[in-house]
Amino acid sequence: MNPILISAFRFQRALQFAGWLMCLLPVTVPAAAIPDEILLWPGGTPGSEGKTGAETVRIYQPTGDHVISNVHKPSLTPYLPAPDKTTGAAVIIAPGGGHSELWIDHEGYRVAAWLREQGVAAFVLKYRLAKATNSTYTVKGDELADMQRAIRLVRSRAQEWGVNLDHVGVMGFSAGGEVASLAAMHFDNGKPDAADPIERQSCRPDFQALIYPGNADRIKPARNSPPAFLCGGYDDRPDISEGLATAYLKFKRAKVPAELHIYAGVGHGFGLRASNTGPVSKWLDRFLEWLGQSGFLKRP
Repeated sequence: MNPILISAFRFQRALQFAGWLMCLLPVTVPAAAIPDEILLWPGGTPGSEGKTGAETVRIYQPTGDHVISNVHKPSLTPYLPAPDKTTGAAVIIAPGGGHSELWIDHEGYRVAAWLREQGVAAFVLKYRLAKATNSTYTVKGDELADMQRAIRLVRSRAQEWGVNLDHVGVMGFSAGGEVASLAAMHFDNGKPDAADPIERQSCRPDFQALIYPGNADRIKPARNSPPAFLCGGYDDRPDISEGLATAYLKFKRAKVPAELHIYAGVGHGFGLRASNTGPVSKWLDRFLEWLGQSGFLKRP
């Protein structure tokens, strides 16, 4: 199969609209226009100086999935619930793709649309990619910085978006799960004297949802780690299927609340797809239940 490459700059709106139509397949949501993306650094992304190439998108032909690469201007796409339906919770979603691309549909837009319908504000993160061709970015440097900036940005506009400042969490799939877990291990309270008001906000996530995260065996929770929702498949590769079980025990020993779901007969990359069947097709329901039980769906 030859990838179909198109300029995201010229075709972004068509891409997002198509992605929205696809999300109608696995979940029932009303049709609506895709929100505009919000650049994390409108004045220029630190570490991306001189990188002017446009995003590219290939279409995975068997499923029609849109797969994005060449990200130099990280952004958030907000999915905000109706004001009378919002719970005050917010989730920043990092799609996976091996740190070389982003599978933006089943691990991004569809999940965000579903959460919005449940009253949870969702934000799909396009982050820079450390393993893309000729990339100079790093996972623990640039990708983590993008997630940290995204958390600060959501908090900086919390009142505008109907978000509770203490109910801002992260969700990541595969490589995006690794980025989410890093954000839950490396955070600060912001810089009160920063010229940029966004940088004055804390980048600590209030909760973390790690969905078949890469390098799960490297997760190292501490006493002040955010509570965790862990989810994966029994048939996934060992660093995930076994690493998630090990991570759960680490959370338990650190006395950090955690919930673990490992689904039998399931491998990697299930995300939110129409083809998901059986218990794994309801993993988002389990996540929503966990959010509620953990107190993140209560307005202040």
